[in-house]
Amino acid sequence: MAGRPGRDDKPLYEALIDAQKLAFAPLSFHATLALRDLGVLAALAEYRSEGLTAERIAELTRLPLYGVKVLLEAGVVADLIAIEGEVFHLRQLGLLVLRDRMTRVNMDFTADVCYRGMAHLRETITTGKPAGLSELGPWKTIYEGLTQLPPQVQQSWFAFDHYYSDHMFPNALPRVFAERPRRLLDVGANTGKFALGCLEHDPQVHVSLLDHPGQLELARQAIEAKGHGARASYHPIDFLDPSREFPADQDAIWMSQFLDCFGEDEIVSILQRARRALSPQGRLYIVETYWDQQEHAAARFVLTMTSLYFACLANGNSKMYLAEDMRACVQRAGFSIEHELERFSASHTMFVCRPS
Repeated sequence: MAGRPGRDDKPLYEALIDAQKLAFAPLSFHATLALRDLGVLAALAEYRSEGLTAERIAELTRLPLYGVKVLLEAGVVADLIAIEGEVFHLRQLGLLVLRDRMTRVNMDFTADVCYRGMAHLRETITTGKPAGLSELGPWKTIYEGLTQLPPQVQQSWFAFDHYYSDHMFPNALPRVFAERPRRLLDVGANTGKFALGCLEHDPQVHVSLLDHPGQLELARQAIEAKGHGARASYHPIDFLDPSREFPADQDAIWMSQFLDCFGEDEIVSILQRARRALSPQGRLYIVETYWDQQEHAAARFVLTMTSLYFACLANGNSKMYLAEDMRACVQRAGFSIEHELERFSASHTMFVCRPS
């Protein structure tokens, strides 16, 4: 029996086209990477007004004509390239693939970090384990092995992570330091970019950094290179061990795009330890990108797809959360949200929390 169409259903023919795009999505993805990385899109961009024949593209890129034709035709049906007679022109989508930073970061992350591992998604869903992580290394979670990943994979992982966080720091620092904290704890410090920003923003603050040993070593090198080593301390930790307490008497605790790396019960455990580490007047700052609080469809799509990475490669039980899910975890841990700053920086929301 034919299904009843929903109010927003596309016409059947359009939906059929979309279905075939999904069926061949891995092939079109790799064709797009090849068009970008082998210089075909760049050649078309340079001659965008007049266009190029396949023969001329083969000459410019020094690629075999057969391969160029195969890629160009794939680019045409993927809407990256237009064809008029024997001349090919770059379309807007192709230009975005070539030059848009977000698109490049996302494609590199998908290709280098996620692609092989995502073939294990069905096993992940049925077992709750990050089955795809075996394609990268023998760790329980990807965070244990970040500094041991092959150079290209590591580069793409950090580029993805930093792209969605670094631009938010200038907006966050004045808010955090409005309370003039003297001791700040950076939980999930990664390579130390936010900690370094704090040290440079306020010459009086001492920053404690919590993370896996490999990430802390990268952070230490960056902070010491800037001459701030005397005001930083480093605390290696396994966040999944609930017995590992955080350094005490903190005026501020910072968690940026960190809690989405854990399941909800683990989030509550981490937040409870943060509550015990806060000084009586201290505040907890949680910054996340909730997929239901995004203004643009592109952002919602990226965040929701990122949940599949968390499931299949990161740890098997985390995701990009709804804002209400995180509010519930915050309350379970004994905090109240003093201020909620939605999209205070692009796609980020900040919860400013105090112990209940």
